[in-house]
Amino acid sequence: MRWLITGGGGMLATDVLDRTALTGEPVLALGRAELDLTDGRGVRDFVSAYRPRVVVNCAGWTAVDEAETREAEALAVNGYGVASLAEACARSGARLLHVSTDYVFDGTSREPYREDALTGPVNAYGRTKLVGERAVLAYGHYVVRTEWLYGTSGANFVRTMMRLAGERATVDVVDDQRGQPTWTADLADFLVRLAQSDLPPGVYHGTSSGETTWCGLAREVYALLGADPERVRPVPSTAHPRPARRPANSVLAHTRWEPIRHWREALHAAWPLLTGGTHKHPDTYTNASTYMSAGLNTNASVGANMNTNTGVGANTGVGAGGNAGVRRGGAGTGAGP
Repeated sequence: MRWLITGGGGMLATDVLDRTALTGEPVLALGRAELDLTDGRGVRDFVSAYRPRVVVNCAGWTAVDEAETREAEALAVNGYGVASLAEACARSGARLLHVSTDYVFDGTSREPYREDALTGPVNAYGRTKLVGERAVLAYGHYVVRTEWLYGTSGANFVRTMMRLAGERATVDVVDDQRGQPTWTADLADFLVRLAQSDLPPGVYHGTSSGETTWCGLAREVYALLGADPERVRPVPSTAHPRPARRPANSVLAHTRWEPIRHWREALHAAWPLLTGGTHKHPDTYTNASTYMSAGLNTNASVGANMNTNTGVGANTGVGAGGNAGVRRGGAGTGAGP
């Protein structure tokens, strides 16, 4: 089986690359310098030439707040660009796993959102992601919604809290938004196992089990650091207004497949790497030079998932996107689901 990962410079794509490399199968991760999702012909030509068996799409417009004033640009990537990729995969017979977001929901439900729950985005970013979801499903592929990502590469909420613990006596963190912190390494494993399974196409939720608030997550980080969790002070979302409205309830149900382990267990497992462990990559990967001999134009301008902007301290937005990637097909950009 041959793998293609888009958004190759991003936090999630880094872990997907590491996980797929363990299969011993050919894998290529492309960042913004190689594959532009807004170039429909380029996407079709590339997929047709490489002929991957599985494509994991970790790329997208990920600046949640900027999408409020630049929705057309976000839609070109998250909506129409994803549609081009879905069509190309359908034509070549590839299985597409598209990473999406909890932001397709309005956040007003008192219960976790099922995979078949009614969508209703409350911001521009969510609207553009929903367009992409619909295209992926129309072509018979897989949508995997996730949220609140953190990992060992790139900026993310957990690492920001680690830094702020050493810089500030106290920190104010939003306590009225609920969700499921998810380690990118766990999500990468989920994606690879889904791709290898016999499960039918459709919507799946790839998040840790359990739930907490941003404040609850920050306090767990402080506890792991040996700091007083009470230094993290709960505040409402109104204390840190953002251009884009955030859902109050982002908790996702897992009715179609098994959930990832509990978010607290995952954070504890990730902790040694987050606090200085080396993020190790396999020694060899298939890289972009494979295609240069095919004469393909692989320029790109697409960023990598994921963004979880939230209110922290003095209105600090935290993005869980960007950084690291492949050996080495360029760098993705971006922040946020």
